[in-house]
Amino acid sequence: MYKLSGVTKRYSRGKDTVDALRGVDLVIEDGDQLVIQGPTGGGKSTLLQMLGGLDRPTEGSVELDGTDLARLSEARLTKVRSQNIGIIFQSFNLIPTLTAQENVETALVPLGVRASERRTRAAEALASVGLGDRLHHLPGELSGGQQQRVAIARALVKRPKVLLADEPTGALDEGTRDEILALLDGLWKEYGLTFVMVTHDSAIARRATRVATIKKGRVTVTERTPAA
Repeated sequence: MYKLSGVTKRYSRGKDTVDALRGVDLVIEDGDQLVIQGPTGGGKSTLLQMLGGLDRPTEGSVELDGTDLARLSEARLTKVRSQNIGIIFQSFNLIPTLTAQENVETALVPLGVRASERRTRAAEALASVGLGDRLHHLPGELSGGQQQRVAIARALVKRPKVLLADEPTGALDEGTRDEILALLDGLWKEYGLTFVMVTHDSAIARRATRVATIKKGRVTVTERTPAA
């Protein structure tokens, strides 16, 4: 479970100070699905970075299962991310010289998984996202939707309890977007993940049962019946 208390994040821009987050209080239960929505520059990605341990708050605490990520050493924080948190980005972030299978394997290297097991688990993860026949393709040989599936497999291969997605369909066309959303929804249910996704797309937010709306660094959570 995540528990955020009084989370504020300030950035300096020249002589100005910008509050990307302002006193955010938020609870995300285990197995929950939360969509974070808001305008560009409103603090969506900053909040996701806090949840992923990619940035630290200026004030407040970000607890995951009772451990405050904001106060961990870099070494311990890296270990928590490696073991418990899978992250998907809009830009895929695949290594162009590695095959799909090799890209997925990279997530297991920090965990000390031996090479034979890495290959097996990477192949299984790619099969779970419908790419069992694309193991040896380079990213440049795959479509945008297929590259995002590789990125999803890479996030899932370490068997995390938390999956974070930052605009995962932002670079995709509408048809491919819907395929990826259906895939993510299915994986969330199948693996019992805690799933948090950032989006600016209102059509995506309407599908969610729980939406955190950010405006000027402040968060409002709404529970609702999703659109069909």
